[in-house]
Amino acid sequence: MIYLENDRLEFRFPDLHENAGVSISFKRTLRLPDEGETYPLPPALGDFPLRHIEDFDLKDRDHLKKRGGVIMPMFQADALWINFNSLQITSDQEYPVAIKIGTGKICAVSGEHWSTTLNRDPQDYVVAPDQPWIDGYNVGKSQVRQFVAAPLGDGYTAEEQLTGKSNIGGIQIQAFPMKKEYYDHINQFSNGDLDLCYSMETAEMGLAPGGVMHQEIYEDEHEFEAWDLRKSDRCFVTIANANQWMEITGEEPPINFYTT
Repeated sequence: MIYLENDRLEFRFPDLHENAGVSISFKRTLRLPDEGETYPLPPALGDFPLRHIEDFDLKDRDHLKKRGGVIMPMFQADALWINFNSLQITSDQEYPVAIKIGTGKICAVSGEHWSTTLNRDPQDYVVAPDQPWIDGYNVGKSQVRQFVAAPLGDGYTAEEQLTGKSNIGGIQIQAFPMKKEYYDHINQFSNGDLDLCYSMETAEMGLAPGGVMHQEIYEDEHEFEAWDLRKSDRCFVTIANANQWMEITGEEPPINFYTT
């Protein structure tokens, strides 16, 4: 089940355990220069607002509501990073969740075409709580290229650069919980001190690769069979530019006053 709570997406699997799930937020941040240098993670400037897309009239783009999910505003060239927090309802161990991030039809972790299942070689997902956030497209060697908003149709988004098409845009998030029997094992034999290692004129926008920064994309240290591929939820995040956001919701979008 997917919930929207205080500008955070929450994926919950309560039939497995009260802690089974993950909270995801989209952090506003400074855009890094795209000049060949490698930078540390820039600071968070607050959360991008999220709203249920079905609550609004999108006029000539009402077809976007068919895929459901939420809508989020970004100015062209705004940057973001995606933050993950485990649900901690009880005092038991955090419940591992595998998370796929797609921008359009491109997987941000592997750089390959989006698929709705987990793949190990190459790994096309991250695992929370081991991976606390992801700053951009994984380009290897502990580096990522920052997520930056760009309009569809101009050839800037990762989707267009890699597929030549601009059919989807936005962001897709898909979550797969760990199987209960694997979680019960680590919950029984782990204590709180141990690491959990088990072996703008259009509303349609996407994300483009921006400046380079240091970030480790952690390998999945659990057995691949630990993930419950039969249980998953997926959410689309439609990105609206600032003008469309104000027209649709009547709200002012957040503004970044500083750049690097």
